[in-house]
Amino acid sequence: VQLAESGGGLAPAGGSLTLSCETSGFSLNDYAVGWFRQAPGGLREGVSCMDTGDGGDGTTYYANSVKGRFTISRDLAKNTVYLQMNSLKSEDSAVYYCAAERYVYRSSCLNHYAMDNWGKGTPVTVSS
Repeated sequence: VQLAESGGGLAPAGGSLTLSCETSGFSLNDYAVGWFRQAPGGLREGVSCMDTGDGGDGTTYYANSVKGRFTISRDLAKNTVYLQMNSLKSEDSAVYYCAAERYVYRSSCLNHYAMDNWGKGTPVTVSS
């Protein structure tokens, strides 16, 4: 299982960025996937995930702080997961990671300890 994030960078407050997570070694139909972030000195927190693991029903989940602004999606043909981030705020600045796990129950895909497979992260900086 391999994951590689890209698309991070500098964006103005109110702007948009789209993160990509290229995956290999597994099927997106069999694994739940999620986006997480960690700001300097902060804890890793779940941003959004898709319950597409074993027994999952495809429900997408979002942290309250990003609901209505961020959208998770996937392209099965490209084995890629995306995070569209709109109306960015300075507090969205962090390193963003994607993760995948086959056996995770529903909204637990937002909990970082439930995910065993991680990318190396891509930094996002939002200037105010």
